[in-house]
This record gives sequence, structure tokens and C-alpha cells, in this order.
Amino acid sequence: MANTFVDREDLNQALETLKNGGIILYPTDTIWGIGCDATNAEAVEKVFALKGRDKNKSMLILLHNDNQLASYVREIPEVAYELIESTDRPMTIIYSGAKNLAENAIAEDGTIGIRVVNHVFCQQLLQRFRKPIISTSANISGQTSASNFDEISEEIKQAVDYIVKFGQQDLSKGKPSIIMKLDPSGKFEFIRK
Repeated sequence: MANTFVDREDLNQALETLKNGGIILYPTDTIWGIGCDATNAEAVEKVFALKGRDKNKSMLILLHNDNQLASYVREIPEVAYELIESTDRPMTIIYSGAKNLAENAIAEDGTIGIRVVNHVFCQQLLQRFRKPIISTSANISGQTSASNFDEISEEIKQAVDYIVKFGQQDLSKGKPSIIMKLDPSGKFEFIRK
């Protein structure tokens, strides 16, 4: 069984790093991620630079519950809540009309991918931080995603400001989330199943 005890000091360090515009390496409900304050454009820029990621490829954000969606999306189709509640796998939904986020976190077409995360460390971090966190796979763009902590390259580990201790011993293989694009009309399509 996975460890569910969250060390307060570990949580505080991650929180302080986010508040100071830093980058964290952290476990999620899918794979390990590189994250920062999704409302801080300078921090988001650092993540793009670290990954060597094309600025046209947007990143996703994590929220700790679906009540927060209205703070970051202009129009939420009712079906969004049903989709979030009915899935048994982590699911990222791409919404139109992103708002209240760093401009460079939002795709050129105004969309943003959002996942309501179900992970003990992430939930506690997000609840305390009170803002969304960027989440992008812990790898350099073009390289294979790391499915657990041991697979993350030293290059990534050296480049972040804080590495979360929680979950480092878990060697099970994480999988990326389902990705679905949701139109304001409620029409949806799968991008990745």
C-alpha cells in the first residue's frame, strides 16, 4: 500500500518554493511532475526553459477540487462535473476560455488543460497554496516520460529548486492521464485515452 503520511516539513518546503516563484519536482496521481505557481509568468517561463519545451505547447494545471474550476475557466459545461465524478482514472480536461492564470500557461487558442487531482500530497499542497500548480512531465521535451522517481534524469533533479520527498520510494509505474477536449457547448473528444 502506498504511503499516505505527508511530512509537514516536506509540504512546507514545497509550499515555500512555490510562493517564492520556484520550481518543484513532485509526485502526482499520474507520473512525477515539474510544477510551479500557475499564476506566476516568470515561474512558468522557468519551467518552459527547463524542459526545452516549445512555447506553443501549453502545460496543464492541477486543482484540488472541481469547485475551483469557475476561477480559471469562463464557461464550464455541466457535463464537465459529470465527467470528473464518473472517471476512475486521472483525467485532464482541456477547457476553452482560460482566465486568471499566467498568460504563458494558457495555449494560444485560449484553452487550458485542468486535472482535479486525487493524490494525498498534491491535495494538501494545493489546499494550502490556494492557487493552481503547473504540472508537466518530469523530462526534457522529446525524451521519454519518467514513470517513477528513479527514472527521472539527474539533469531535471539538478535544475529544480525543491524535490519533494513524498513518494520517492514508490517504484510502481505511473501512467499519464486521459486527455479530453471539452467544448463550451458540452461536446467532447478524447485526445489521449
